[in-house]
Amino acid sequence: MADLLDSILGSMQKPPSLGDAEKRKAREQRAKIEKLQQQEKERMKKFREKMQVRINTFLQDSSKEKYQFKPMDKVARTIAHEVADVAGLVSFSFGQDEVDRYVMVWKKEFAPSDEELLAYRKGEVWDPAKAKELAKQREVERLEDQQRHKQQQLAPNTNYKDKYEHIIGKESAKDAAKITMANKSYGFVPSENKRDQRTIEQVMADSRAKKKLKTEHQNEISAVSAPCHAQTSSTSDNGKTDDGCDT
Repeated sequence: MADLLDSILGSMQKPPSLGDAEKRKAREQRAKIEKLQQQEKERMKKFREKMQVRINTFLQDSSKEKYQFKPMDKVARTIAHEVADVAGLVSFSFGQDEVDRYVMVWKKEFAPSDEELLAYRKGEVWDPAKAKELAKQREVERLEDQQRHKQQQLAPNTNYKDKYEHIIGKESAKDAAKITMANKSYGFVPSENKRDQRTIEQVMADSRAKKKLKTEHQNEISAVSAPCHAQTSSTSDNGKTDDGCDT
């Protein structure tokens, strides 16, 4: 069995060996690829440095809130996002890939709202004044919907009269109220026929005046009778005190 395998292997042809020309050509291709890779690496390095300079300039400019880069490929956008993240910026990409996709960065204190991002994703121009008007309109609509929903919750689904008709009947509350009339046989007198037509305020004022007058009169009587009691011991022969008071 081993002899058979040896004979088969020995009869097979060996693969052709590369000649010096092929080997030289392969080495040249590898060197060319390595050179291209090194050139691409250097180009990306310069591009990263260029992005860092632009972003630093943008950070130092206090009058700008955001910065938009020109359209670039995916690798360049990745580098732009990395540099922006290191600098503490907020970055997003917009546009159609491989056509006009670009990177835009914001300072963190001016981070974009959801409405602004949506406008850029749609390819629209962001207008802050218009956005404020739309926000106010949405707030008004939200309050109206909330009020409408609240009223719907407060409104009963069914009429209680129909539900409890077998208990209270068809007439109840205001529907069952009747206009009552005063019975003249019990002394009903119209207000215009009354002798005393004073208001409550006038009656109270007159009552206070009478009470004050009565109090002053009692004080005068007390003031006159007090000296007579104090001088009962000093009476004269005619049965009167020195000041004329009767004893």
